[in-house]
Amino acid sequence: MKLFSNLVSALVFIATASSSVVAFAAGESSTTSSTSTTVATASTSASISTTTIATTSTTGNSSITHVATAAETSLLYPARSLRFPPYTRANPPAVPKNSGVGRRVVYQNNLQWVWVIDGKNEVVRAMPVSGLRGVPNLGTYEVNSQSLRSYSLDLKDVWFNNMTRFALGPNGGNVGFHEIPTKYGKPLQTEDQLGTFQGSGCIRMASEDAKLIYNFAKLGTKVVVVP
Repeated sequence: MKLFSNLVSALVFIATASSSVVAFAAGESSTTSSTSTTVATASTSASISTTTIATTSTTGNSSITHVATAAETSLLYPARSLRFPPYTRANPPAVPKNSGVGRRVVYQNNLQWVWVIDGKNEVVRAMPVSGLRGVPNLGTYEVNSQSLRSYSLDLKDVWFNNMTRFALGPNGGNVGFHEIPTKYGKPLQTEDQLGTFQGSGCIRMASEDAKLIYNFAKLGTKVVVVP
């Protein structure tokens, strides 16, 4: 609750400052504008469902309403990735331009999303993932090997399920798609963190997504990596 209170206070400050700047830019003295701030919260429990913040600034006979931006709203969710706009599985980003045609898997590194595309250029599934910024190099690859279960040669007791390899990393290690890895039997991240940079080279996925890739992308399947 203390964290929520601090975040709401920060947003109220941002919204109020924004309205004052608008009034001043319009040639009005900051002392002649009155500002009322409303914070409406649908839930004040640890699980916040909806929060809307709006600030109304009245100057003379005109009113300017400031609605919290996505960036401001994201302050309420410090442990979760918020995209602009906030992409979800139900509302995924569009397939990147210049990402090839035909049956393939497309990985957009800076957005941390993957698309599985069939031979008719239709999206089978789009999914958030977690990889390493800038790895692998941009380009077109082919799936070269797969393992239902494998382990890391560099990280002790780190295991991968449904591994589909297609490239090499900067240090010569394999890069592939796989489930969120485990260390001593515990996952190294949560599925809620997918969509953010968390990996050490490979592309981490939810269990069902890694299984889909494993079954779809057999040897020779094209993988396109775009910025």
